[in-house]
Amino acid sequence: MRKTLKITPSTGQTTRQPLRGKNRNNQAAANARISPTEPHKKSNRHTSNKPPRRDGDKPRNFSDRPRRSFDDKPKRDFGDKPPRRDGDKPRDFSERPRRSFDDKPKRNFSDKPPRRDGGKPHDFSDRPRRSFDDKPKRDFGEKSQQSNANDTTPWGTPLTRTTTSRSSTPNPSKSFQEPRRHGKMRDEQGRPIRKVAPRLAPADAGIRLSKHLSDQGLCSRREADEFIEKGWVTVNGQRATLGQRITPTDKIQVAKQAQRAQESRVTILINKPVGLVSGQAEDGYAPAASLITPENHWAGDSSGLLFEPKHLRGLAPAGRLDIDSVGLLVLTQDGRVAKTLIGDKSDVDKEYLVRVEGSLSDEGLRLLNHGLLLDGVPLRPAKVSWQNEDQLRFVLTEGKKRQIRRMCELVGLHVVGLKRIRIGQVLLGDLPTGQWRYLGDNEGF
Repeated sequence: MRKTLKITPSTGQTTRQPLRGKNRNNQAAANARISPTEPHKKSNRHTSNKPPRRDGDKPRNFSDRPRRSFDDKPKRDFGDKPPRRDGDKPRDFSERPRRSFDDKPKRNFSDKPPRRDGGKPHDFSDRPRRSFDDKPKRDFGEKSQQSNANDTTPWGTPLTRTTTSRSSTPNPSKSFQEPRRHGKMRDEQGRPIRKVAPRLAPADAGIRLSKHLSDQGLCSRREADEFIEKGWVTVNGQRATLGQRITPTDKIQVAKQAQRAQESRVTILINKPVGLVSGQAEDGYAPAASLITPENHWAGDSSGLLFEPKHLRGLAPAGRLDIDSVGLLVLTQDGRVAKTLIGDKSDVDKEYLVRVEGSLSDEGLRLLNHGLLLDGVPLRPAKVSWQNEDQLRFVLTEGKKRQIRRMCELVGLHVVGLKRIRIGQVLLGDLPTGQWRYLGDNEGF
């Protein structure tokens, strides 16, 4: 154990006591034990036993030391080392004789047996070529071998493998050939026969939930899927899933959130001018939805609704008008309205005023009412009558592409103007051209 000096305050004598704990190697702790009444003395434990220096503890002056010349350094004696052959001169490798490659001894191949061709290069052109006709032909005579018990056809009957010659032709009376690769059955043309099990829905599968909600008039199928995804529809008290089928005995409930979301959807009526398309913009023509702005909102709108930007989301036309046609156009967010107007089973009539050029006979007027075909399909009965001397009144329950113009061409008339004035029970009325209004709660198609 390391020890330090300690001075006692009574006698001033120094004693050696060990330091313990964390401060046993700390000299500062040893100095702290000196009494405050006596002056601090630096411990001389490292110099107390050291003999005095010859110069009387004075600083050494190295400049007084004599300097030894490098010439006085004794030289090493290399007498024991044998002398070099060149007399301790630098070696000159350029004087060494160079050996020529001709002096290299040649290998002796006397033990190697001589080649058959006398050591000449091989000439493969001299070898005789064998014709393919000289190759012996294999005999593929007919061999019949009964298959194993495990080899059966897809119908469960044992399969007999018959190997015939390559030159033989397949029997056209067979509906299939022997399995050639991986046991696949092939037809007469060599194509593999694949048996696909028919996918039949169970008899009691029922109908889709979204279709049932649409048939009930609650919403469209797309909106029904949205309600199901949001968890607003339950079947027998459990949350419904997309694509779920139901039976007539299932109990279906729709949350009030779905009803409120359906009531917040709007339907807009526009008096479309010439030069606008009904749907999305095409060929540089703007869509009719571009007219729906606060500035074009008709002042005579009695619905009480104020324009909001959210009314433009998901707005789609329910029935179209040609770019050259004008009049009533319906754009709606409500899938029920769209299904009512353009659904497969829709029977809502639409009234048009058509200005024509040309002559129309009684037979032509009869054909316009019923008897014409478009694209090979007979048209539904219509109501066509003269409004005045150059204008016809059409009432249709269907809306094929450019239907009225094509009908008139079939009877020798040319349409110069077309205006839709009514859809169902909703009239165009006094709505100015290029302006729009909301469908009121008291209105319906």
